Amino acid sequence: MAARRIPADRDPIRPTSDEPITVMVDGTPVAGVRGQTIAGVLLGSGTLAWRITSAGQKPRGVFCGIGVCFDCLIVVDGQRDVRACQRRAVDGAVVETQHDPLPGAHND
Repeated sequence: MAARRIPADRDPIRPTSDEPITVMVDGTPVAGVRGQTIAGVLLGSGTLAWRITSAGQKPRGVFCGIGVCFDCLIVVDGQRDVRACQRRAVDGAVVETQHDPLPGAHND
């Protein structure tokens, strides 16, 4: 699915580029546009959740959208605990969903 966005001539932000980018999300290529955050690329592809809570196994994606809540944590190019709403997507970035067990939980 291609990234969804307002056509450039109707976009009040006045984007400077329509340069397409592709990020790999859990091994799947996802299309976006230069300047989008990773959360923007994921939302534009129709993905609403990319993290599961440790307690309760509930889906999470963007909640606050400004980097305050930590609901959108992902792994980017091997760096853990990246807020998807704060990180600009870069062509070729490798994004992994982040699912962590509760501290002290035993998987015996």
